Amino acid sequence: TAPGPRSYTALRDEAVKLFNSLQQLESEWDPVPLMQGVLQTCLDLPPLVDEIYCQLVKQTTEPPVPGGQGDLHYWQLLTCMSCTFLPSPPVLRFLRFHLDRTENRFPASEMAKYACFIREALGKTKGRECVPSLEEILVLMQRQEMICTVHCPGVPACSVAISSHTTAEEVAQELVSRLGLSQSPNLFALYEQSQRREQPVGSATLLADVLTRFE
Repeated sequence: TAPGPRSYTALRDEAVKLFNSLQQLESEWDPVPLMQGVLQTCLDLPPLVDEIYCQLVKQTTEPPVPGGQGDLHYWQLLTCMSCTFLPSPPVLRFLRFHLDRTENRFPASEMAKYACFIREALGKTKGRECVPSLEEILVLMQRQEMICTVHCPGVPACSVAISSHTTAEEVAQELVSRLGLSQSPNLFALYEQSQRREQPVGSATLLADVLTRFE
């Protein structure tokens, strides 16, 4: 199930808990649930977003083993953060400097590839309603896109590649083009359907948020 409401202690205490989670991340065999927990806390407590960005920059600066498993786990969480939250302008400038420095010091490395991906993501991220699903985190760790299946009346289901920034309107337009309906006078929209309800998906809604709700 998707992360639900949580109860939190004082902001300072939650910051300490997050710091401990980051320390644990370095040696975690399966980091995905821990990453999602960090993201959920940041979504629920926005003042901690800058704190986590700064901590991740610190952890990926002069790591003991550049490109090692622990170092890459930090870069992967930084990737997920960049697709979910925008830091404040001062922290964003600090982060961009760190990305440039990493690409210059370790060209063609995995760290440099994450740095490039993060820079591009930061130019598109506008904020999320939900944290990334477990599936989304897995594909972000590989710097890939998700495959979304859309069921269309009268035709087989269509598979569409989406990123963390793809909107419902963009997917609807792609399907209209694929199905040869560009000249149709009808209007087209996406619907999300569960056992309890069916409702249209707002044109500006991020498909990744819809998938998290289904998870």
